[in-house]
Amino acid sequence: MDLQDQLKSLFPDHQFQEKIEEQPSPIWLQDEPLLCKYEKRKGKPITIIDGYNGATKDFKALAKEIKISLGVGGSFKNDTIIIQGDYRSKIMQLLKEKGFFVKRVGG
Repeated sequence: MDLQDQLKSLFPDHQFQEKIEEQPSPIWLQDEPLLCKYEKRKGKPITIIDGYNGATKDFKALAKEIKISLGVGGSFKNDTIIIQGDYRSKIMQLLKEKGFFVKRVGG
């Protein structure tokens, strides 16, 4: 019989709060900033996220999460995330909420 059970038997009317443990982020956070760039390729705007130095599978998972949350297409090539369209502000806000430090490059 542990302490929690003993307290419940002594104080049956008391409402005990369960401990809620925070889940650690599954994506590795880094100290250096991620670079968020804007370019035009073949006349179409794209947003490029570069500068991640963690595991490739974590960066791929981050790319998938960004694409799903914005509802846009994109790809992961050569350790960069390429998102179709100019979504720099939304992507930067999303990454900051996840705990990343993001630096805007080019405008």
